[in-house]
Order: sequence, then structure tokens, then C-alpha cells
Amino acid sequence: RFGTGVFTIDARRQERGGGMLTGFPTLFKKEVLRFWKVGFQTIFAPVITALLYQLIFGHVMKNQPDILPGVSYAAFLIPGLAMMSMTQNAFANASSSLIQSRLSGNLVFILLPPISIWAFFLAYVGAAIARGLFVGVGVLAVCAFFGLTWPVSVTWTILFAIMGCAIMGTLGLLAGIVAEKFDQMAMFQNFLIMPLTFLSGVFYSINSLPEFWRTVSHFNPVFYMIDGFRYGFFGHSDVSPWLSLSVVTICWLATSIGILMLLSS
Repeated sequence: RFGTGVFTIDARRQERGGGMLTGFPTLFKKEVLRFWKVGFQTIFAPVITALLYQLIFGHVMKNQPDILPGVSYAAFLIPGLAMMSMTQNAFANASSSLIQSRLSGNLVFILLPPISIWAFFLAYVGAAIARGLFVGVGVLAVCAFFGLTWPVSVTWTILFAIMGCAIMGTLGLLAGIVAEKFDQMAMFQNFLIMPLTFLSGVFYSINSLPEFWRTVSHFNPVFYMIDGFRYGFFGHSDVSPWLSLSVVTICWLATSIGILMLLSS
């Protein structure tokens, strides 16, 4: 029913001769303002959580041998925490916004205007990327005092940050469409997003794992997001950054195509 409603609106927009991205700026601004107005909860709180992880794990593991050549454990940990925070908040932004609109009944005010499927998709995912990047910059800023240096490759760093947030924002949109209540949304968070992020090499290198679990880790797409992002900072990674980019790109295309097909079905 949700997808049919969007498709119907899109068809009417075509009849009126509107552009493919008609309504995108307004909807994108609305979604950004939604999390910005409660920034203490949506941006500041995740940054503090990441800082606590950094303080605890950085202290406990400070005497461990360097995981990457010339990189202390405290510095190694920061990019992983930043990417974990970005992806979790990108997912939360899209999913919570959509399900809140559905349950409160105000989603109809978004579906009634002639907004295309593309504009709808790009606005929600774009806002999720924006929130993820705000959180990521905050985490990097407060944790930089633990030995983080300027990225070796800013291009790789930004690319993986955007792609990681885009994938999780798209998954958040899917969760917001599929879930009928907040309990079902929590299942996505607890049984999909949390395991994928915590078991992706945030706190360790997968090369330190037994062979079986190292192989399993290669099937986790979040691992490639974090490993590529970490490569941008240190120039070292567990796998080739080009392999990570290929996997991340394929995952984003697959999730995006699936969502667009769902919206138009």
C-alpha cells in the first residue's frame, strides 16, 4: 500500500509535466531540520558514546602491540568508531523518520504533493548521509586528541564515509517501509545493524581472528566500509581499498535498486 501510494503520486506528477526531482529540496530540508532541531540527541549524544568507547578501550588496550605499522591502538580505534557511529545514525535517521510519520498519520502530507519516487528516495537517503557525516566529524574531532593524524588520502576517507552512510540510509528507508511498529524496527537495529557493525573490525583487525571467523568477516559488508575508511587515514588496510570500494558500491546499488523497485511496485 505504501509503495502503491508513492507510485500513484509519481504518475500524477508525470501527467503535470514536473521534473524528476520535483519536491526534493523541500523534503530534504525538512528531513535535515528534523534531526538538526534535536541535535543534542541526534548528533551530540552519539559523539559522547563514541568518546566513551575510545576512553575505555583505548585505556584497556593501550599496552597492546600496534595493530598497523606505526599506529597505536588508540589511533587505530578512532576511524572504526567514527564509521560505526556514522552508519548507525544514518540508518536511524531514515528509519525513525519514516516510521514516525507512518504511525502518527502525517505521511499523507508527504505523499499528497507531486513528489517523484526519485525525489523521495534521494531526500531521505541524503538526509541520512548528512546526519551520519555530522556525527562522523564530531567523533573525529573529539577523539583526535588520542593520536589520530590527518588522513593519508582525504579522497578515500570521504568516499567511504559517504558510501557507508548511503548504504545504511537506504537500509533505514527499507526498515521504515517494512516495519509496522517500533518493536519491528528494534529488531532491525538489534539483530542486523548492531551485529554487522560490532563484528566488522571496529575494535580489532580481522587478521587477528581464527581462519574461520576471518573468512566469515569477509561476508560482512560493513567490514569493507570500515577497512576502506581506515585505509584513508593510515594507508594500511586488511584488504585492498579497491576491493572494499567494489563491495561497498555493489551493496549500495543492490539496496538502492531494491528500494526503488519496492516504492514503484
